Amino acid sequence: MAEYQDIETARESLADVSGEDVQHQKFEDGFTMRTVIGALFVGFVMMPGAMYLGLVAGTGLGAAAQWVTIVLFAELARRSFQPLKKQELYILFYVAGGLMGAGAAAGLTGGPFSTLIWNQYLVQCPQIGELARGIPHWVAPPANDPAIAQRTFFSASWVIPIALLVLYEFLGRMISIGGGYVVFRMTSDVERLPFPMAPIAAAGATALAEAGTKEESWRWQVFSTGTVIGLIFGVIYLFIPIVTGVLFAEPVKLIPIPFMDFTSNTERVLPAAWAALSGDLANVMVGFVIPFPIVMGSFLSSVICQIGLNPVLYKLGMFPHWTYGTPYLQTQMSTTIDFWMSVGIGTALGIGMIGIATVMGTFFKMRSRAARPTMRRSIPEGRGDWNILLSIGIWFVATLIQISVAHVLVPKFPVWIIAGYGLLYTPLISYTSGRLIGLTGSGVGFPMIREATIIKSGYKEMDIWFAPIPMNDLGPMAQFFREVELTGTKFTSILKAEGLKLAVILPTSFFFWSFFWKTSPIPSAQFPFVQKMWPVNATLASIWWTANKARLEDNWLLNALRPNVIFGAGAGTLVLYALSSMAKVPLLFFYGFMGGIQGAPMTTIPMFGGALLGRFYFRKRFGEVRWTQYAPVLVAGFGCGTGLAAMTGIAVALIMKSVNYLPY
Repeated sequence: MAEYQDIETARESLADVSGEDVQHQKFEDGFTMRTVIGALFVGFVMMPGAMYLGLVAGTGLGAAAQWVTIVLFAELARRSFQPLKKQELYILFYVAGGLMGAGAAAGLTGGPFSTLIWNQYLVQCPQIGELARGIPHWVAPPANDPAIAQRTFFSASWVIPIALLVLYEFLGRMISIGGGYVVFRMTSDVERLPFPMAPIAAAGATALAEAGTKEESWRWQVFSTGTVIGLIFGVIYLFIPIVTGVLFAEPVKLIPIPFMDFTSNTERVLPAAWAALSGDLANVMVGFVIPFPIVMGSFLSSVICQIGLNPVLYKLGMFPHWTYGTPYLQTQMSTTIDFWMSVGIGTALGIGMIGIATVMGTFFKMRSRAARPTMRRSIPEGRGDWNILLSIGIWFVATLIQISVAHVLVPKFPVWIIAGYGLLYTPLISYTSGRLIGLTGSGVGFPMIREATIIKSGYKEMDIWFAPIPMNDLGPMAQFFREVELTGTKFTSILKAEGLKLAVILPTSFFFWSFFWKTSPIPSAQFPFVQKMWPVNATLASIWWTANKARLEDNWLLNALRPNVIFGAGAGTLVLYALSSMAKVPLLFFYGFMGGIQGAPMTTIPMFGGALLGRFYFRKRFGEVRWTQYAPVLVAGFGCGTGLAAMTGIAVALIMKSVNYLPY
């Protein structure tokens, strides 16, 4: 079939980045003692800096921490004449990202205990008044508890919240690895989807591993070029605003962050249109990597729907909550809730049905070619795979434990709804999202499903809003396993890395958050960002805690959902797919078009510009094959450069803040 040919062509062109045939390459273990040392460096050196930065400025180190870590360790190893393998670099990249971002809560990073820091604020937050007393004790001790007054986790009152936190850290990894592996096998091994964004991280690790070795090739040169571009852009876009934000009342922004808002200029001609443009060069760079039909489809649908159709829908009365003078973010929010949220649910259901039908067709196709169809046929030798039934079993058992714990915590809430989240919703959204990520590089979600079902259930208590509901989108894990495969890293390395992350992040997160909380209340004047923003965040969060107590006819969320629009969008998705197949439209264009319906033109426009530049200039200059290899490495270098610029700006800003408080 033509669609399978399109997918296989895209996969082969993107897989070429690794420089090796994945089916025949040698897989190696990336978990070594040097990886352990790198994890300890991130946990004990970089994590406290990221935590403090989040409290003070509301931003973490993000990808900067990953790139700084692997660049530093790669350089140290090279100068010791023991260069790191690309497998070691990738595992270090993965561990650094997990340690810096895991357990983020209320804008904070620094491991799972950031969640408890947020919870201790909620129980004593004056902005939510009496609602704070309704927060369950398994979330945090009450405001009058000595542990809260003394600002310490060393109390019997914290035993249950901490135990639940640790339990869910283990269960979360069992679910993500177990279920994510199954989604990967279905989307990558069986359907052979290309995963256009996966080669970026793989290319960065490969380029850094080759630098300074006898095998150094074009990758390091291209990676360095991207790094220089990223450094220059990072200085303009990030470094200058970060540093000047300390010196002046308002930071100097040569390029508006995060976007340029044109809504007030266009609302008379294009009312309710999403009129904004991102100044982030990363959007252009990403356009180099994603297959052109996907980018073109996303660009066309986002512009048609969010700029062209929105004014028409406004005239038809579909946006009752939008008024003239509304800025971009509020325009996006109101139009999404009034109409596009229902469209998104319908299209996601349609795409899920298409995906399931396609997988069934794939299995029947395999069966016609062989007597015993099995996924094992496409597994590269030495990749470190395990039995897929074991993976399903691990996911299933962990999910059942999550369901049981949630039922114990909120025994009066219908357990069948909790089970439906874990055993029905999670597989559906995971496969749908994983398939879209495999085709287009971005997933899909059903917005506010949890909120709608809680309200519709008739349950009136507020403890359900704090219950650990087993709703998981495992689609991104499919891309993660594809990245691991492209770097030639054994999958068993991931299991060891997860154990290392737990061993590092639990004690370091506990220790550093205990230290920061003990030295000063959080929030307080010592931490200006959270002091300003947390009262607002808490007030917004508390709105949901009473949403299930309102009458159904008065509930804004259920009133916003439009069954006719959901059904129409789902049916329209199936019709468009059928028409595209009959007209022999490239499958990637169809998925790009559907994925861009709710896409923001401010990002799809520069992405399309990058795709045009790559297709009609760089491809002609370097040749199609060479440019296909160059692009992911260039984008990886760009990410490294911008991360280094941001990291430098953060360091300078912190030093300047410290000097400002000195008495001399």
